[in-house]
Amino acid sequence: MTGHTMTLLQPALEAVATAAAATRAVQASREDISQHAKDDRSPVTVADYAAQAIVAMVLAERITAAEDCLVVGEEHAAALRQDDHTAIREAVVAVVRTWRPLTSEDDVLQAIDACNHDGSANAYWTLDPVDGTKGFLRGQQYAIALGRIERGQVTLGVLGCPNLPIDCGASLSEPDVLGCGSLYAAARGEGAWEYPDASPDQTPVRINCTPWTPGHPVRTCASVEAGHSNRSDTDTMLTSIGVEAEPVRLDSQAKYAVLARGQADAYLRLPTSAEYREKIWDHAAGCLLAEEAGGIVTDVCGNPLDFGHGSRLEVNRGIIAAAAGLHPRLVEASQSMGLCHA
Repeated sequence: MTGHTMTLLQPALEAVATAAAATRAVQASREDISQHAKDDRSPVTVADYAAQAIVAMVLAERITAAEDCLVVGEEHAAALRQDDHTAIREAVVAVVRTWRPLTSEDDVLQAIDACNHDGSANAYWTLDPVDGTKGFLRGQQYAIALGRIERGQVTLGVLGCPNLPIDCGASLSEPDVLGCGSLYAAARGEGAWEYPDASPDQTPVRINCTPWTPGHPVRTCASVEAGHSNRSDTDTMLTSIGVEAEPVRLDSQAKYAVLARGQADAYLRLPTSAEYREKIWDHAAGCLLAEEAGGIVTDVCGNPLDFGHGSRLEVNRGIIAAAAGLHPRLVEASQSMGLCHA
């Protein structure tokens, strides 16, 4: 980890925290937005575009070198520019203006399209502006996930979870009753931290993924959506190592945060097809957070995740993220099930 890379952490924290606050406001008013735009998915569309614009603008304002602002983003503004998207476009601009009142429509559209890097540079960011679309629409868990990739390796990760309570005893299926959520960051070789009040200005607290030891229960977390992971293979794998309890289900990379802070022992995302490859923005920030907290994250064969192939994890299949002590058992189970050769 270089000193230069560490200087990028504070701008990244500010970008994610600002976007988290904006998307929380959109989620709170999602019914009004849906009625106005006559589209049940419009709130998450508005939040996606607004969060991407805000992150791009904060990075551009807080980081001097243009080459340090390259972003592989999930959204593009082409559809937003069309006449039949006028209501959505105006709503996106209105959200951004709650943070920066004098922002023009063109400023917003340009910021969204600034996140158009193809992942070919030696160093760049990858952003999922609203990870957990259906969780957002249900009023439950979602995340703003920003990861820094340098030569195929994630070096910085910032994860904003606007509805995830810091209190590990609180329900994961309900939004944070305090209304601030959680903010996490990790730097390779430097550890993982949680920010009180989800504020980048607070002194962070180190978090740890507690090692698992034989004889202890295995606590797992998984996606709510069945299409995100092969549930049959997941059940088979967990049964093979003696796990009977159902996984706690929640959306987004908040699952990595739950693992990193010691609230779960494993997060499995097993391949749903031989062809599918995970997107880098779905895992970059979260996997580094889990690793720097002491967890282990690989593909189903036990290989490290390789972020050096553009927008997808082309040489990896699936995800096994788990506490030290448990991870080798899960990889062994995966291999015995033939998942590496499926």
